[in-house]
Amino acid sequence: MTNTDFSLSIEDLTVSFDGFKAVDNLNLYIDKNELHVVIGPNGAGKTTVLDLICGKTKSTSGSIKFLNQELTTLSEHEIVRRGVGRKFQTPSIYENLSVFENLEVSYPEGRGVFGSLFFKRSEKVISKINEIAKLIMLDGEMETEAALLSHGQKQWLEIGMLLIQDPQLLMLDEPVAGMSVKEREQTAELLNSISKGRSVLVIEHDMEFVERIAHKVTVLHQGKILAAGKMDEVQKDPKVIEVYLGH
Repeated sequence: MTNTDFSLSIEDLTVSFDGFKAVDNLNLYIDKNELHVVIGPNGAGKTTVLDLICGKTKSTSGSIKFLNQELTTLSEHEIVRRGVGRKFQTPSIYENLSVFENLEVSYPEGRGVFGSLFFKRSEKVISKINEIAKLIMLDGEMETEAALLSHGQKQWLEIGMLLIQDPQLLMLDEPVAGMSVKEREQTAELLNSISKGRSVLVIEHDMEFVERIAHKVTVLHQGKILAAGKMDEVQKDPKVIEVYLGH
């Protein structure tokens, strides 16, 4: 497979903070329609990798190409415009707005002051909001104020707010932290369905959850790749067992 076939290709990526290499010569490739999970102990560099992809942190060296465009030279909002969406650990939703309104303000034409001045609630917009609400299992909560949703539902709403912008790469940082068992199961189904048509990159600690969703897994340790491949292969890797699963 040539590099041009990948949705995301990261090559020789390094970032140093005061001489400490948080990410060290990383190579990572993600296919279109692939749900890729990055695991590893605390301090392995997982969140830093997401920060580098979305432009929050600038790399010391190396390349990040998304759909064949180099991202390392772009600003955070330019990267979002190219189709990269990111969800952080803490959900950032508008607590005082309803589910419908949260999705509406995230609709691409509705963003910014000028966007919202000239923004019309057209049939197209409403049908897109309905489609996303159904996907994130909140179609019965359209009028509910976001503050009243459960923790899991807030996480889904934020995923919906990203999906309505139709990103081609969606990055999620520990999406099931703090969720109930049932919500975790529903989130696994949700992520499996949204990876059809886009690439999804997830950072997660919950191994049982990773087993349910991952097409491929990369294990990071001290900023380097310790192992990569299918979950069952990675779990059997002696180095991984020693560093991560053995703890």
